[in-house]
Amino acid sequence: MMLSAPLRVRLRPVVASDVATFFEHQLDPQANFMAAFVSKNVTDRTAFDAKWVKILADTAIAIRTILANGEIAGYVGHHSWFGDPEVTYWLGRDYWGKGIATRALESFLKQEKLRPLYGRVAKDNAASRRVLEKCGFTLIGSEKEFSNARGEEIEELILILRG
Repeated sequence: MMLSAPLRVRLRPVVASDVATFFEHQLDPQANFMAAFVSKNVTDRTAFDAKWVKILADTAIAIRTILANGEIAGYVGHHSWFGDPEVTYWLGRDYWGKGIATRALESFLKQEKLRPLYGRVAKDNAASRRVLEKCGFTLIGSEKEFSNARGEEIEELILILRG
């Protein structure tokens, strides 16, 4: 029996050409449902590209492309758009359930030392919550937020990574 090679996960700076793959990833209806808090119109490529131009120009935002065996799997980063610094990540659905998000976030947190750092996740998104908790985040509360992907207010969990 031949064993497959271990999955290699690494981070690198985002380059402009990565954004097309990120756009394709976020078109997935199931991914949007799980993420819950997405833009009002995920199919608007012009708005998506404009958002990424701002992200890449903002030196206060740390963001990296996640590569899995050399393929663009998604991104991981942190921003302070809503006040407190919070982590964000997105993986294309083909990369779910393989430990990629956890490994990418662990690597990112070793590079980026900003603390405290918050994580937010839809209450029913157990996989994303598990990623955060494996990386040391602990639950500190919840609040109701409107989910564009679901068209209703849902409960969002708030987690924190200290020191």
